[in-house]
This record gives sequence, structure tokens and C-alpha cells, in this order.
Amino acid sequence: MSTAPPRRIPLFRRLAATAAALALPVAGLIGLAGPAQAAASATATYTKVSDWGTGFEGKWTVKNTGTSALSSWTVEWDYPAGTQVTSAWDATVTSSGTHWTAKNVGWNGTLAPGATVSFGFNGSGPGAPSGCKVNGGSCEGGTTPTDNPPSAPGTPTVSGLTENALTLSWPAATDDKGVKNYDVYRNGTKLTTVTGTTHGDSGLTKGTTYTYTVTARDTADQTGPSSAPLSVTTPGGGTDPGPGPDPGARVKLGYFTDWGVYQRNYHVKNLVTSGTAAKITHINYAFGNVQNGKCTIGDSYADYDKAYTADQSVDGVADTWDQPLRGNFNQLRKLKAKYPNIKVVYSFGGWTWSGGFGQAAQNPAAFAQSCYDLVEDPRWADVFDGIDIDWEYPNACGLSCDTSGAAAFKNLMSALRAKFGSANLVTAAISADGSNGGKLDLADYAGAAPYVDFYNVMTYDFFGAWDAKGPTAPHSLLTSYTGIPIAGFNSEAAITKLKGKGIPGSKLNLGIGFYGRGWTGVTQDAPGGTATGPAPGTYEQGIEDYKVLKTSCPTTGTVAGTAYAKCGSNWWSYDTPATIAGKMTWLKNQGLKGAFFWEFSGDTAGGELANAIHTGLQ
Repeated sequence: MSTAPPRRIPLFRRLAATAAALALPVAGLIGLAGPAQAAASATATYTKVSDWGTGFEGKWTVKNTGTSALSSWTVEWDYPAGTQVTSAWDATVTSSGTHWTAKNVGWNGTLAPGATVSFGFNGSGPGAPSGCKVNGGSCEGGTTPTDNPPSAPGTPTVSGLTENALTLSWPAATDDKGVKNYDVYRNGTKLTTVTGTTHGDSGLTKGTTYTYTVTARDTADQTGPSSAPLSVTTPGGGTDPGPGPDPGARVKLGYFTDWGVYQRNYHVKNLVTSGTAAKITHINYAFGNVQNGKCTIGDSYADYDKAYTADQSVDGVADTWDQPLRGNFNQLRKLKAKYPNIKVVYSFGGWTWSGGFGQAAQNPAAFAQSCYDLVEDPRWADVFDGIDIDWEYPNACGLSCDTSGAAAFKNLMSALRAKFGSANLVTAAISADGSNGGKLDLADYAGAAPYVDFYNVMTYDFFGAWDAKGPTAPHSLLTSYTGIPIAGFNSEAAITKLKGKGIPGSKLNLGIGFYGRGWTGVTQDAPGGTATGPAPGTYEQGIEDYKVLKTSCPTTGTVAGTAYAKCGSNWWSYDTPATIAGKMTWLKNQGLKGAFFWEFSGDTAGGELANAIHTGLQ
């Protein structure tokens, strides 16, 4: 048997090429319409979608108000000094001083009469746009809008809660021209528009958790940022099945690796002794392989053959030579007996084994059948509660490059949902490349979203010592910062881009790394330093577990929501309980489903990082 792990990481081993590509203008842009034509044929409307204090998301919507098709569009505006665009999607955005220009990309320039198109961007600073022009004319055909969108309404509260109904109330938003109405969202989907500050919701299911947010619209029909989310669980639905977290709570998911039982000596029982099992909701078991268009076993010995002694076993009972199931699968069965609320999901692919998905995508139904037959094998059918697809990456490059097309991922997830049905979880780990034209733009993640219970957005491994000479940069940064090597490579940009594609926050989990990435030969403490190569690590150069780094190289600073450390000539970045607490607050403010992490064995013996996630999501 082999003990070499099928590695998930690194995820972004193409940074220099990407940076160069992002610096180039989009080819094939059609010439702009003349001002005389444009002034009478197009309008542009600005919306501030969200504001998280250190940055914001903006959106422009261009509408063809004429009687003939537009072949291209350009939107221009001014920002006051100190406000700027940091990343953008669905348009090519450039600046000259405080003047900003956005031009259509190759596929969205043509607009039929009455049609609209939107592009979005992330920004920093407090200013509002002014002097808007579209194709050389005023954005409103004469008067440039100067009013700001409304503020966020206050956090909703609930009253009159029953098994199938409730009443929401919220503090009013404010606006310089007046609030016209409010849009009410449940689990990320718009429910209704109301003129007051209350709404009665009915037809709910007992014992079910729902998340509500509210946005305000002003008299100019501008939409302000969302309120903070309210999560409420309807009563009923049976009694508590036993110890463990509430299954209706936010997702707190960790990856358990089959190869961890070897050199790392990390076993399912460690989830109990560390106290982690009582603080998680899901386990992704990694990894199953993808071969010849089918799901296959990853490591049969670790998965279902390894015999556990009594002291290694979850329940203190040793395996026998003739029992039908041993290994990790049997230990997970025993764990679920102690913690019935934990869901165990079988994850397939990963960094090393994603090369088989291209062939699988040629016959999604056959692939789904093979996965179902393996996950629901009678020997361990009770162990698993669904399937996770970790395809790195659809229609893009990871360890190898896939050319199956933008629709392949959607087709695969649709087939899996059809086969596994609504009683099983169907999830996927996806890229966090928020750059313009990056991995999130190359596959139809929005089209696949209806078929998944949630996406695990891999918001780590943005930067690392595969760029041996640096610059040093945090691998799991939450937001952008001055000097970031590649725009769009941060958690906030990825989540914002996915939301902009129509995927609700209630289907997105934020990723946390229980490890650090580092360089050696570094002389400066702050990010942006040069290096000579990867720092030494226990199992691999350039990477080290948190449980080691917390004492061997304590943090010396924080940037963009994560921590970094310099010890001697080594420079590391990693998350700590404190930075995780900040990320959990951000996650909740964004209305996300929850958090997940890679992976259990990087935590301390007392599970302090898992506890930080648990505490932060209470």
C-alpha cells in the first residue's frame, strides 16, 4: 500500500501568468458608439450592493433605451480621492487618476433594445460615484444621478413564531431622498417586496432553520446593502437525537484525510479526544479517486481494512480479523453512534485526483451511477450521508488542465443530484479565484448551484512558495490590501463574485486552512518581501501545521484578516483563533452558510482552531 497523500494543494500554481494576463486589455472590443447616438440610446444605474467597512461591492447596470441594438458600451465615472476600484468582473475597468472607465468584454457588448447588462466590482474608500457617462452621454440622458442608495435596514427580529409561520420586523433604513420599499429574502431567495417594516411569512416546515435578510430601495429604485441576517428555527420536528450540534445550525465542516492515519498518526478517535466532534456538523472524508469515468476507492487499507486496537478505537473496542468492516469507515460509523447529528460526506477528487473528471463529464449519468454504487455500498451505506465533488478545476487548469467546457460541471452535479436524490447531500469544493476572467468565470457554478446543498469555497492557498522568490503574501487573506500580488485573490472577492453570479450566501461556506505557507531567505517582516525558496516543513517544504507554527514561529502581525510571522529568515502566514473569530464575524455578516477547514490533523491536540470556528458561529 502507498502512504503518499493525494494532495489537495497548491491551488493557485499559476500566479505570475495570471498576473500578466490580468494586465492585458480584453481583445476584440468593438468601437464605441458616438456620443450623439449614445446619449439618446442608453442609461447606466449604479448600486452599492454591500459595504463591510473596509470595502464595498458596487454594480453598474447598462440599459439600451433606444430602438436599435448597441454594439458596445462604455461607462465612465469619477470617484473622490481615497476611493477606488480594487477588482472587477464582466467588464474591463481602468483608471486615470480619479476618473474610472469600464468597457464591455467580448461577450456582453451587444444589447438589444430594452435589454440590460450588469458588471460588478469591489472597491475601497467611502466615496460615491459622480459625473456618470455612458457611451459619452449622461447616464440618465440629461441629469447625472447624485443621490446615494439607502442604508442597510436594522437586523430583523421575529415574533409570532409557530411551526409553520412567523412575523418579521426590522428597523427602517435611511435615505436622502426617501425609502420606497423593502425586499425580503429567505435563505438568499427574494420572497416579496413590502412598503412597511414588517412581513408575515407562512408555509414553513417545522423544525427547520431559515435565514432572513432585508434590503431597502429608494425612490430612484437604488438598492442598498443587506441587513445583518437573522436565523430562526421553527419549533417541532421531533426530539434532539443525541449529543452533537444542532443539524439546523450553520455548517462547521472539517476534512478528514485517509492518509492521515499513517505518518501523521491521526485517527477518527482524535476527533473525540480533542473535543472537536462535539463542535462540528459535517465531515468530508478525503479522498475517493476518479478513474475511467467512475468513482473508485482511494486507499482500501485505510478506508475499510486497517484493524484498530482497543486504545485506538472510538468506542474502546478492538477490531477482529473476521469482522465485515474495519478501517476509517468503521471508526466513522462508531463516531456517528456517539454523535448522531454529524453528517459524513464522501469526497472525490482533490488536487491529485481531479484529472479523471474530464472523462466522467463525458457521461455524467454513468459517473453518477458509479458514485452512488460506491457511496451506498452495503458494507458502509450507513456511514455516508452524501457525496462531495472536489474538481480542481472544471474547464480550467490545476495539476492538469481540463477542456470539458463551461457546462460540464453543471451537467455532472445535475446527474449526481438526480441519482442521489433529495435525501442525500450533494456538495462541491470550488475555486476561490475572484480575479476577472479567472477560474470562477470559466465554469457554470451558478447553473450548478440548484443541484448542490452548498459549495465549499477554497479561500486559502492564494499565495505560496511555489513562487520561490516571493513576494511574500498571506495564503488565506480575507480581504484585499495595498500591495496584494494579484487582484481578486482574496476571500471577499471570491464570495462577492459568486453572489454576483446569483448564488445565494446561504449556499456558500468560507474555507479556513489549519496550516501555514511560508518562505525562507526573507529579511522583512511585513508582506511583500523577497525570498530564496520555500521554508522547511515537517512533511513538505513551504507548508506546516498550525499546531507546529503556533510555538515554532509565533505571529508578528496581521494583514487582510489573517496573521503572518517572521522567525529568523523564515516567513509564514496562517490563521489563529483570533483571526478565525474575525472571519466568522465577517461570514455571518455576509449571510453565508458556514465554514469548513482543511484539515483536522493540523489543529492542536485540544482542537483550538475548530473551537474558534464553533464559538464564532454560535
